[in-house]
Amino acid sequence: MASRPATVGELKKSGYRPSSVKDELRRNLIHALKEGKPLFPGIVGYEKTVIPQIVNAVLARHNFILLGLRGQAKTRIARQLIDFLEPEIPTLAGFPLNEDPLAPVSNGARAHLAAAGDAAPIHWLPREERYREKLATPDVTIADLIGDIDPIKAANKRLDYASEEVIHYGIIPRTNRGIFCINELPDLPSRIQVGLLNIMQEKDIQIRGFPVRLPMDIVMVYTANPEDYTNRGSIITPLKDRIESQILTHYPSRLEDARKITAQEAWTKRDGEVRVHVPEWLQDAVEEVAFQARKSEFLDQSSGVSARLPITLLENVVSNAERRGIVCGEKVVCARPVDFQTAVSAVTGKVELVYEGEQEGALNVARHLVGRAVKEVFDRVMPDAYKPGGKQEKGAKPGPGRPSPSEQDEDASFGPYKLIVNYFAQGRTVKLGDTQPAAEVLKELRQVYGLEDLTRKHIPMQEAELELSAAMEFVLEGLHQSRLLAKDSLEGAAGYRDMLGSMFEGMDEGSPPNPPRERGRRR
Repeated sequence: MASRPATVGELKKSGYRPSSVKDELRRNLIHALKEGKPLFPGIVGYEKTVIPQIVNAVLARHNFILLGLRGQAKTRIARQLIDFLEPEIPTLAGFPLNEDPLAPVSNGARAHLAAAGDAAPIHWLPREERYREKLATPDVTIADLIGDIDPIKAANKRLDYASEEVIHYGIIPRTNRGIFCINELPDLPSRIQVGLLNIMQEKDIQIRGFPVRLPMDIVMVYTANPEDYTNRGSIITPLKDRIESQILTHYPSRLEDARKITAQEAWTKRDGEVRVHVPEWLQDAVEEVAFQARKSEFLDQSSGVSARLPITLLENVVSNAERRGIVCGEKVVCARPVDFQTAVSAVTGKVELVYEGEQEGALNVARHLVGRAVKEVFDRVMPDAYKPGGKQEKGAKPGPGRPSPSEQDEDASFGPYKLIVNYFAQGRTVKLGDTQPAAEVLKELRQVYGLEDLTRKHIPMQEAELELSAAMEFVLEGLHQSRLLAKDSLEGAAGYRDMLGSMFEGMDEGSPPNPPRERGRRR
């Protein structure tokens, strides 16, 4: 492998030609398209919406803004743009602006090059150092982004303040020949946005009234939340007009895409002694929590529900199951619906409540969202209990508390769940703890008439013997969410009992019954 040029003279002999960063991105993107390479690895659900727009912007040599709610991979996309930069580029050694040795932009670099000639040393800059980003906050100053005058340097060199040699450059000029990203652009004060406007269009900067002409070569990428346009700030019209492409991002619209995102981001394969198995139907329930949150009347939808919610929720569910395995001395455990009860701490901090949600309380809203998610998955895989003409499962044998076949045909109001509902109608209860060994849970659930047969028939299980107790518990939770069973949420446990019995108990105590509240959208 030939050694890299070390001086300007060697660089000239190598056949190197200066190229703008936008041309560089365009050239390498075209190569990636021809090769059929994945353009943005790990970005799921944007293949036909967002990514084509980004490709168009890069091909057109545009600066662009990614506009979308929180948790929509905007910053991640911006960071992956470095994959379309060259692995290394030559810069003039000893100067802060990553100057091209054959096309310097500052007076100091040009003077140095004129004095040193072809012997001037060069430095090779890796692509990772050509990306910078800044979170826009109200306290950001021109000095942070563009630069300021250094009076000590001016005094030592006996230079006028108008000389560019006395400027201490900010982060944007130091990203020359690279990509600079500003997150949450509307939070940036208007006077700072004017400075960006000059950099993008007029190619000059003004520091304390002294204009400096710097034809910097930078791709500007911005991100913003639509909510910020009115709540915290705005993008000044001239700057917005000069951002050539505005690209709208979105949350995953398909459950399959959401599961892929969570699977690649969540830390579920732990390095401990306990292996935690998460059934597919439980993973679906985790994703549905976010889908339900994005249409909940208790949450501020303009704020958005981040994709981080199902990621951290799944991690908490796995952690609770892992804790159970450690306490019970089990090497392999299966995540169960009861694990949601303590895992909801991953939900409460990631949602913004409206007034109705504040009245309910963050914890109750989180549990309500989990309940909706379980109900959604339950309805997807299990038969409808309220469908007219529903029949009992064939092969169900009569026994204590079970109706005879003739009674089953006459009263099929609960469809295939009649045996289960009748079991609890006898005054029986089932209490399941989150630190209860799997064998005890399975023994407890097998006492419920018809529950195991119904579960095996309808719940898709990858590891049936490992998932069985969790799947049976999921059926009971689904029946509770379907208003067929009552539930007592205890500390680290869930107790299931008869719905009508719980209502009558409330009446016997002299208080009106308190059935589960129907949480429909207010009209």
